[in-house]
Amino acid sequence: MEELRTRLFDRMGFYRRQCPYCKHYFWTLDKKQETCGDQPCTPYLFIGNPPGKFRPESIRDVREKFLNFFEKHGHARIKRYPVVARWRTDVYLVGASIYDFQPWVTEGIVPPPANPLTLSQPSIRFTDIDKVGRSGRHLTGFEMMAHHAFNYPDKYVYWIDETVEYAHEFFTKEIGLRDDEITYKENIWEGGGNAGECLEILVGGLEVATLVFMHYRTVNGKYVEMPMKIVDTGYGLERIYWLLTGKPTVYDAVFGSFIEQLRSKLGLPRPSNEMLMHMATYFGQLDPEVTSIEKAYEYISGKVGMNINEIKNILKAQETLYILSDHGRTLSWMMADGAIPSNSGVGYLGRLLLRRMLRSMYVSGIEMPLTEIMNMELEFLKGDYPEVYEERQTILELVDLEEKKFKELLRQAPSIIDRVIKDRERKTGKRELTVDDLITLYDSQGLPPEIVREVSSSKLGLSISVPDDFYSRLAAKYQRQIGEEKPKVDVNPVEVQDLPQTRELFYENMRLFQFNAKVLRVIRGKYVVFDQTAFYPEGGGQVADHGVIRHSRGEARVIDVQRVGPVIVHAIEGEPPMDGENIEGIVDATRRLDLMRMHTATHILLQSIRRVLGRHIWQAGAEKNVPFSRLDVTHYKLPTRDEIKKIEELANQMVVANYPVIIRWLSRTDAESKFGVYIYQGGAVPGARLRIVQVGTDNDPYDVEACGGMHVGNTGEIGMIKIVKVEKIQEGVVRFIFTTGRHAVNYADSLEDSINEISELIGKSREEVVKGVKELLNDMGRMESRIKVLTRKAIKGDIAEAMGKEIIVNGIGLTYMEYENEDKNYIQEFAKEYLGSRPNTVLLVINRVNNGTEYMIYLGSEAAKHVNAKDLIAKLNPGVNGRGGGSVTYGQGFTQGRPSIDTFVSIIKSLL
Repeated sequence: MEELRTRLFDRMGFYRRQCPYCKHYFWTLDKKQETCGDQPCTPYLFIGNPPGKFRPESIRDVREKFLNFFEKHGHARIKRYPVVARWRTDVYLVGASIYDFQPWVTEGIVPPPANPLTLSQPSIRFTDIDKVGRSGRHLTGFEMMAHHAFNYPDKYVYWIDETVEYAHEFFTKEIGLRDDEITYKENIWEGGGNAGECLEILVGGLEVATLVFMHYRTVNGKYVEMPMKIVDTGYGLERIYWLLTGKPTVYDAVFGSFIEQLRSKLGLPRPSNEMLMHMATYFGQLDPEVTSIEKAYEYISGKVGMNINEIKNILKAQETLYILSDHGRTLSWMMADGAIPSNSGVGYLGRLLLRRMLRSMYVSGIEMPLTEIMNMELEFLKGDYPEVYEERQTILELVDLEEKKFKELLRQAPSIIDRVIKDRERKTGKRELTVDDLITLYDSQGLPPEIVREVSSSKLGLSISVPDDFYSRLAAKYQRQIGEEKPKVDVNPVEVQDLPQTRELFYENMRLFQFNAKVLRVIRGKYVVFDQTAFYPEGGGQVADHGVIRHSRGEARVIDVQRVGPVIVHAIEGEPPMDGENIEGIVDATRRLDLMRMHTATHILLQSIRRVLGRHIWQAGAEKNVPFSRLDVTHYKLPTRDEIKKIEELANQMVVANYPVIIRWLSRTDAESKFGVYIYQGGAVPGARLRIVQVGTDNDPYDVEACGGMHVGNTGEIGMIKIVKVEKIQEGVVRFIFTTGRHAVNYADSLEDSINEISELIGKSREEVVKGVKELLNDMGRMESRIKVLTRKAIKGDIAEAMGKEIIVNGIGLTYMEYENEDKNYIQEFAKEYLGSRPNTVLLVINRVNNGTEYMIYLGSEAAKHVNAKDLIAKLNPGVNGRGGGSVTYGQGFTQGRPSIDTFVSIIKSLL
């Protein structure tokens, strides 16, 4: 790559060589250097012998030295972004500092917050998760220190020459490395939709930084030149600190004091530095597809002259400490940013880390609660990440909940795994578990493969193997995939792409309910496009406006409004207008005003929930509709009645205070700089300019969000916010159903009516309703207890009767019972009790109901080894003119007639 021949290389006399192993070209001042200086081509040279003159006391010293250096060279220091990338639709997590600026800045849509700039961005990657804890150098979470320059066609900042000079000066003048200790390896980097040539900076066999010269966007696997040229650098904070300390592994360098504190608490052995060095060297070069972990243990065993089992025990304990350190920090970052562990989305990745931590503790026999370990680590991280420590209570509560679920899962593991093995055996005839089965067991049940392997071996007598890269495979499956959203009206964008953009009158005046417009196109008599409209199209969780349009041939009702490409399409019912004519549009004002109240109330309610339940609350979905709206938020349990009451009180305080609702358009950069990424509560918002809705004054804003919806002018217009229902709709998501204004009054009236009706039914005054209901419940409780006693007596009597009827047919017991309109729960309880003591029996139950006969066959566990209930039902059906089906141990059918009990018994007897 001739473009990577910089003036620094020419001036200082660097040599360009090709590595005989990886075939990459590299630049060096060392005439004797043959390899590129990277793993696995070059061994580590810095462990126990750190290069450079700078000896930092903490990782903080390295971060500050880097940021100060670039500030001195004209770069503005900016704050780090959150790790959950809510401003993007293509990824869940920030994987590099450039992710903060894609695609809006990198595509030239908005200016950067500063140019040039520098920051240290916490980043998360799951690519090498299986190597974390083993390789000595891989992390799921790391800080990418960076300096960025954005070169526009009309504005040059700096490019390749200056970037390399900055890097070389930082490593030599600030860190104190010799010129000949630094190698620059040529490569290509791509990520987040962009790409460019790069130089990887290597010192002592370790990559410590990458200088990317980004000038492509990736489109369908191809590189397309961009008008901008972006300097995208990444300096590994942890890697540089490790290099300068010379510790055996990056974990010992970054988490050293925490690891030793945890080791002491757990009483785990400490490997020698020699063993750790060999581990870091060998595992760092390990490719799970080429060499197994077992081979690595054999290699280290030979190097240090110890028994392989002893090596395994020591290194697996050490691996657990490393995993807990790395995953704990990454998980803390994610949870502090509102990523609640769950079965989907970013929550899936959080749970992946948590389960891997719990799995490691289980395998190592660690019984200390994970909450205690996380609490220790949060104390350790407090100085570097105070904003994470502030969320300590929520993080620990989440970890505690997940740990309890995991322990319950371990209890159920044998039966869960046994079912999967039997299912596989039925399908293939083989008693085995495939990798797909392991993935299914993790995805559906949360069972880590190591637990499956141990349970299968110790309790089910089955040996299985687990791929060394299992967790990397899982993480790769759960990267965000964005499919094209199905259009909600039957109009293809191609049909309207030639039309000019619709003028959006609803943004010019949210209380404009009558307007005139010209018809630009009528499509199939059902859809109409105007040159301008006051009808609000569905968007931002708010449903579309309704109303009518009047034209020369009559009128039509507007039943839906949707955006299609650059235009707004109106779905109509009734006589359509003609192309080119002028119409009058009338928006249903009452409905629109109701929706405006609902939408502003959604913002107020979200902020109130966040203030009561915690900053981990993020919107997970919403629908602003009438008479009820819904708001889904990220939360790990149902709120208590007191919490719901506080939320409602706080929200209504905002209504009563009659605060202004201020709407303004801001550039994306200004909006993010002023209000942070909290504005993306409703998800990523496209465009260079954002419509910002602020509830409250500029001096004291209550809530600020990027939002395209319709809103009231003052909170007092909402009238009242009433929470109707709160429910958990999936793991990590709680739904609030609420109403406002006249609909809230109607809801309150309906509650009043219900109380009055209950009052009349129980013969108590309104004031005594609660007391009366409690008395009824107590009476019901006493009655239920009495019913249970009587039911037990009845079942005992029926068991005695059935036993008296039981006969033996071909070595299997057969008996029957006949009922009239009996409760099915009673029948099931009777069958369970009977077969519990008579496992080698077929039990036939006939239940005569008003319109025919129900028949049921129950098999005891022993009887099920010889006969199949489903087969018995299938053969019984024709004999009684019925229909039905079942499973191995239970079958049921129904017939319109009332065949005699003898008919049923004789058919089953003959089948047995």
